[in-house]
Amino acid sequence: MKIAIASDNKNVAQHFGHCEAFECFTTDGKGVTGWDTIKNPGHKPGFLPLYLHEKGIDVIIAGGMGQSASDLFTRNGIKVICGASGPIEKVAENYVDNTLQSTGSLCEDHNH
Repeated sequence: MKIAIASDNKNVAQHFGHCEAFECFTTDGKGVTGWDTIKNPGHKPGFLPLYLHEKGIDVIIAGGMGQSASDLFTRNGIKVICGASGPIEKVAENYVDNTLQSTGSLCEDHNH
């Protein structure tokens, strides 16, 4: 499984589309087995869900995102976790050990 965390300075970004990078953790269901970084190619409506799908991402974790982005991720087979915060390594570990849950809170606009 491959988990992408929207990241700013190695912390969860509050808006996935405006993050500096996606930190991608590979897991075997028991722990993190690999980590690489995908620089954010830029925020273009509708682009990032397909882009990350093509990179093999199974889960996207962010502080927040809009409803349409969430819907596009879901349509591309990517599970959405919103409401996360903190250091990305800890968030990845929490997801793997099943202690990180989505708040389901989606952004209403781009001014958050």
